[in-house]
Amino acid sequence: MSETDVHKLIAIVEDDPDVARIIEQVLGDFSFRTVWCRSAGDLLRRLRSLAPDLCIIDLGLPDMDGLEVMQRVRTQSACGIVILTGRAHVSDRVMGLELGADDYILKPFEPRELVARVRSILRRRETASSSPSRQIAEFSGWRFNLGNNTLYAPNGEEHLLSTSETELLKVFVSNPNRILQREQLMGTRDLAPTDRSIDVRISRLRRKLEPDAQSPAFIKTVYGAGYLFLATVNWAGEANSANASH
Repeated sequence: MSETDVHKLIAIVEDDPDVARIIEQVLGDFSFRTVWCRSAGDLLRRLRSLAPDLCIIDLGLPDMDGLEVMQRVRTQSACGIVILTGRAHVSDRVMGLELGADDYILKPFEPRELVARVRSILRRRETASSSPSRQIAEFSGWRFNLGNNTLYAPNGEEHLLSTSETELLKVFVSNPNRILQREQLMGTRDLAPTDRSIDVRISRLRRKLEPDAQSPAFIKTVYGAGYLFLATVNWAGEANSANASH
């Protein structure tokens, strides 16, 4: 594995120098490379050239709301996104997850927990693209490329998925026609009965995948049990990825 594979680049979007310094220090201790962006504009101007593996975005930025920043990042990059904020409202958390955040951490935060969550997101991204023999999942005219987080509709339209959407769809296509509990869909995370994060992510994925999200054809809710991905899935290797949009 090359040095660039080991030392992932984390963009820190934070207007408080003291908070940014703490994040840079703890991530640096774990061999992450970091770049500090003092504002939303700073990040958006540099996003393509930086190509970060993950962005940590504060919601209370001086020039733009962090949720809007996240939306703009999502249109340009499939990088991981962590919201780090002092805003504890449930509505902010739900909105952040709806818009594609992979995690939501409240200030004040435990630095080691932040590192653990960052590593978890990056590990999921690596897993999603580490199996070339199962690179392209095909179902009902759709093609899902696990290597670059893209979903191609039967008409060729391309949808760029977030890390959490990619991980969720990967679990579904790997376990078609099986009822999956919410805990299984969230991976190894301990899930509280009141945690609705998976439901938010299911809703977001449905809007991209289902012609009618109110009457889903693929992702079925099995009340009291979990979710069911109703499809026949065939797998293609990397050789077919060049044709993924056709």
